[in-house]
Amino acid sequence: MEIYSWNVNGLRAAVRKNFLEFIEDEDPDILAIQETKLQEEQIPEEVKNLSQYHQYWNFAEKRGYSGVAVFTKQKPEKVEYTIGDADYDAEGRLLILYFSDFVLLNCYFPNGKMSEERLQYKLNYYDKMFNLMQKLRKAGHNVVVCGDYNTAHKEIDLANPERNKDISGFLPIERKWLDKLVNNDWVDTFRQFNQQPGQYSWWTYRFGARKRNAGWRIDYFFVNKDFMNRVKDAFIRQDIMGSDHCPIGVELG
Repeated sequence: MEIYSWNVNGLRAAVRKNFLEFIEDEDPDILAIQETKLQEEQIPEEVKNLSQYHQYWNFAEKRGYSGVAVFTKQKPEKVEYTIGDADYDAEGRLLILYFSDFVLLNCYFPNGKMSEERLQYKLNYYDKMFNLMQKLRKAGHNVVVCGDYNTAHKEIDLANPERNKDISGFLPIERKWLDKLVNNDWVDTFRQFNQQPGQYSWWTYRFGARKRNAGWRIDYFFVNKDFMNRVKDAFIRQDIMGSDHCPIGVELG
């Protein structure tokens, strides 16, 4: 089974580029996308017509903002849409799909760059996600958490760590949350297979950053340690264009 995650930075724009070709070429078993930036009535017909997939959507109340979706060939046993706090559900950032052998969380974590208030919102969201992840694991589930985490974990995970040490997305307090995951037996799947620098998943559209590979690795698949034996590979597809992010994925055996 191959599971992909991709921040498409506007699904309608991605469809005008290469989204449908990506699905045809890669044929993912499950595709989790973030930042759909649309409402239900705005889903492109070409996407609705992807009949090989069961489709699940969570829309932000604010139009043209946030939003996540999951396309899955295997129908989940149950789907949930809440982080457990109604105050944090309005932005449509989370889908929880229960399969027979694992639970998939597709999450678009907040960006903290706009203001101190948004940084605090992001940190609060991190805490709520950690509590949800731990709760699912304690209930006996294996858990796969994919999406745009909006934070680079270590210096190897961005091109210019020194220049960005005081910028949200690489602040010590944000990175500490990723440390907390690792310290509680959550595994960054990609780094189990690849320790090389230059492995990024997001590039600003400015300054020719992608051409120079001046990027950040802020998209992840984390799994609970006990599930890691099922992960046969983890990868970043820098060759696939269509967004300021590229797809990432895992192969489960």
